[in-house]
Amino acid sequence: MNNIRAIIFDLGAVLLNINYHKTIEEFEKLGIKNSSSFYSKKEQTNLFNLLETGKISEEDFTTEVKKKCKYGSDNKIVSAWNAMLLDLPKHRISLLKDLNKKYDIYLLSNTNSIHISEFKNIMGYEKYEVFYKLFKKVYYSHEIGFRKPNKEAFQLILDENNLNADEVLFIDDSTQHIEGAKNLGIKTYHLKDGEEVTTLFPDIAL
Repeated sequence: MNNIRAIIFDLGAVLLNINYHKTIEEFEKLGIKNSSSFYSKKEQTNLFNLLETGKISEEDFTTEVKKKCKYGSDNKIVSAWNAMLLDLPKHRISLLKDLNKKYDIYLLSNTNSIHISEFKNIMGYEKYEVFYKLFKKVYYSHEIGFRKPNKEAFQLILDENNLNADEVLFIDDSTQHIEGAKNLGIKTYHLKDGEEVTTLFPDIAL
């Protein structure tokens, strides 16, 4: 952590527990063929990119997904889309509370308004507000109009906060996102499946 001034965290599968297969399974139940090609961690159709960059509305999203379904209603589609979202363990919040005493911490997530609404429901409004305020600034892709691994998503954080790339650590579970950050000179850590983010900071008392 020498010379690190700021840490950028991914949300899903780094802080928030995620199970992508739950959404794939729910899409299958709605009659979507080849659900894992329609949406997965590594592969997704452009519909999801449009939703996650704020270029289409929630209504447009459910309308388009419904065209792929045999049994889909708006509520069932939203429920299936949210099925991947699990919990945010307390020990990770404790980690963030300790880290923001030493570093500027940021959140950069490829996400969408449907998932953020559900995330708030999972945490509860008050706990979500506490979580949100732990970061110097939160960057949700559907709000900023850029997704990782596009350089614009990372460059926005660097520019807005007067950060030098080599003073920033980015933690993410996606190799594509890691490579995108590396291309700008940002220091990175690729969190592997099953790896706990808190173990990266053994000097932090949780």
